Amino acid sequence: MAAVEDTLVVQAADAVEVGLPVAGIGSRSYAFLIDWHIRFLLALAWLLLIAVLLGLLSPAEEFFRPLLNAGKLTVYVALLPAAAIYFLYHPVLEIAMQGRTPGKRMAGIRIVTERALTPDAGALIIRNVFRLVDSLPAFYVLGLVVAMLTARQVRIGDIAAGTLLVYDSGKGKLDFDGVIGSSTSRLSPGDRELLDDLLERWRGLEAPLRRGLAEKFLARIGEPVAGNDSEAGLRKRLRKLRDESRGKPP
Repeated sequence: MAAVEDTLVVQAADAVEVGLPVAGIGSRSYAFLIDWHIRFLLALAWLLLIAVLLGLLSPAEEFFRPLLNAGKLTVYVALLPAAAIYFLYHPVLEIAMQGRTPGKRMAGIRIVTERALTPDAGALIIRNVFRLVDSLPAFYVLGLVVAMLTARQVRIGDIAAGTLLVYDSGKGKLDFDGVIGSSTSRLSPGDRELLDDLLERWRGLEAPLRRGLAEKFLARIGEPVAGNDSEAGLRKRLRKLRDESRGKPP
């Protein structure tokens, strides 16, 4: 068994090292149980709705008989959405909620990359595809064993996607997207530091110098620069890049 790493140390946008507590097996299991009950109840609610729409008002033991006796099309209409709710619950919500689900939010944890960034959709999809492996032979036994043997208590899906779970609430709670940024940001921690420094010194620099520095920075990160771009326009682009790197809405 690997030595447990209970802290993920990363460099924040201001070049200061930040330690994020790694979520253990207990917290992630608690979150999974909450999410499992939510998705099960949602899928069951859909099936009950279809049964009601079919006009079933019989005793409980006969409740789903119309579904069993219905034609193939009706069965597909009933079962496919229920299956989609159950199996797509995690990937859809993790993408929409930036590494969280209702269960993870209640457990105070979230998914991040090894650089403490918000994972992109690709990483989250890979992580969830590997649930099929982690769930073998049943009840997530393989995933649980792997989590117990790895330093950061991650399952196979996390290893494949390069993700892990960290605590997102309680003492020392951090605004992850504001401090670290997001995986969709084009700026490295070093670039963010240069950008912050340039914008802070902007008014104190001579016009030709700040324009030249702005153009060099934009070229450094692969942003096109036109010769007729105004100084105000360049500054506006730099400020927009800074806000994006901090996860702020445009």
